[in-house]
Amino acid sequence: MSMDRRNFIRNSALAGAALGLSGPAFSLAAAGPITVASRPMNVLVLGGTGFIGPPMVEYLLARGHKVTIFNRGQSNTDLFPDVEKLVGDRNDDLEALKGREWDVVFDNHATLPRWVRQTAELLQGSVGRYIHVSTISVYAEPDFTLPDDPDEEEKLRLDEDASLAQLPEDWDGSEDVTGATYGPFKWQAEAEAEKAFPGKATIVRPGLIIGPGDPTDRFTYWPLRIRRGGEVLSPGSGRDSTQIIDARDLVRFIVTLAENDQSGVFNATGPESRLSMAEMLYGIRALTNVPVKFTWVAAGFLEEQSVTPWGDMPCWIPGHAVMNVRLDRALAAGLECRPLADTTRDLLEWYDAQPEERRETVRAGISAEREAEVLAAWHSAP
Repeated sequence: MSMDRRNFIRNSALAGAALGLSGPAFSLAAAGPITVASRPMNVLVLGGTGFIGPPMVEYLLARGHKVTIFNRGQSNTDLFPDVEKLVGDRNDDLEALKGREWDVVFDNHATLPRWVRQTAELLQGSVGRYIHVSTISVYAEPDFTLPDDPDEEEKLRLDEDASLAQLPEDWDGSEDVTGATYGPFKWQAEAEAEKAFPGKATIVRPGLIIGPGDPTDRFTYWPLRIRRGGEVLSPGSGRDSTQIIDARDLVRFIVTLAENDQSGVFNATGPESRLSMAEMLYGIRALTNVPVKFTWVAAGFLEEQSVTPWGDMPCWIPGHAVMNVRLDRALAAGLECRPLADTTRDLLEWYDAQPEERRETVRAGISAEREAEVLAAWHSAP
């Protein structure tokens, strides 16, 4: 993988994370009935109004837990009118957290290590467990070519002890979040939580989060494009792995870790078994009744045409760590992933209910005009 491509992927992921700060999530925290927890907890949610925050708060309440939300009070302030809300800023105003006690804190969005250090240090002695939601972008990015033997591919998957991304040699010590600093900052933030709460810290590293409420459209592009029908530009051979997780499944897993008082580091993505790009696209296709033809275009040709992985072709990053991590530890700790069909159906229902201005522009994926140009070039290539 070239440095330009690596930086593009990192910057794309970073942009997606920034977009994730807006837009309430679909109100459905579980695929089935929710039972009340045997041991209700008093919990603090840092954030609570972005993508995973609303389904997390909803699920916590449904399980019978008492919830307090801490954020800047600037977005989706109408959510959860009966929940206690503390107003402050992770950057420079934590006053509202002083003198309070909670069983668990869920730190859902902290990009800078300093934010976690300041919050965790303040909460020492007043919180029983610190759960920090990180990212699989913390891993270094070993390149690999997809082997023919599935057993060989399995050996390439990264577990939670894999090497972590390092800050660039020319890093100037600033807190500027860039494609090169995002991953290293995130694992340094993990370390701050573990330092402040030794033996009582839980680190969750999600992969690509999808589902109703997603403001980035990084997965949404595919259901919308396939529903439109016709010839669909499809990347690579179809064999490349992809990993995704419904935000609601992620939330249930995080809350399960809290309820079980579980320490450790967990990759949190899905599905539970390997998913290829072809399986994902055909799985989405099963929910439509329009004529669709998938045209699989070689990765080399797409590169020649400046069609980018992750950006133009969402969910596809061939030979990249973020689509090749092990889930064994999370599955053993209770992670469960709902069927792709359920996520896709709920996602389309949510998207169709959005205001017209939201639906006018898909925020990820290749444009229809550019897709047609690339397909024409592929068909005419010698």
